[in-house]
Amino acid sequence: MKQLTLAAALTLVPSPLLAGQCPADIAAIDAALAAGTELSEVDLATVQELRDEGQSLHDAGDHDASVQILADAKAMLGI
Repeated sequence: MKQLTLAAALTLVPSPLLAGQCPADIAAIDAALAAGTELSEVDLATVQELRDEGQSLHDAGDHDASVQILADAKAMLGI
């Protein structure tokens, strides 16, 4: 029973940790966009859509998905 309780507790730990990562990722994307980039208009629009989707997922509490989406935007920006 102790092992089951420990396993359940460990599965809950990453979620709050990822919740803090989302705002940092969003800020990094915003800073990169503000600094300028050589991406095409289409790619810039895609990055902005990914950033907005990541923000929405974060706001909805889906931090795992938010981190994944924001990672895609960061990759496109080279950060």
